[in-house]
Amino acid sequence: MSRQVGFIHSMKDGQSYMDIWPMKKELNLLFPEARVIKATKFAVKVMPAVAAISVLTQMAFQNADAMPQAIVVALFAISLPLQGMWWLGHRANTQLPPSLAAWYREIHQKIVDSGFALEPMKSQPRYKELAKVLNRAFRQLDKNALERWF
Repeated sequence: MSRQVGFIHSMKDGQSYMDIWPMKKELNLLFPEARVIKATKFAVKVMPAVAAISVLTQMAFQNADAMPQAIVVALFAISLPLQGMWWLGHRANTQLPPSLAAWYREIHQKIVDSGFALEPMKSQPRYKELAKVLNRAFRQLDKNALERWF
């Protein structure tokens, strides 16, 4: 049961991580998040239809011999958005490597020094904290302040 709760928790974290990650072109070369988020959003929209069509076409043509393959295709199609959400949830809760943690602290301090309120700096930041700080930096710091990092 705890494994199922962990999976569901990871899926929810993935959804919230998708919402807070800043979709900025400056970050695309540094992080895979933008590509994974775009693919996951596409899969959420398209893959349920692919799954339904794969099964319904075999039913419409009364092709019972191909039904097992159609069901496998449908299950695979349904699994794709789940895989993206799981990856994002896992990534959100992954602790930052030391170089990114230092970058997180630097950007956090720059935002605080600029006079904006921000939650306290984490001693062991994860990717979700980095996403929040980057999102805030893009929204509240001017381009000159961001030039140093991008």
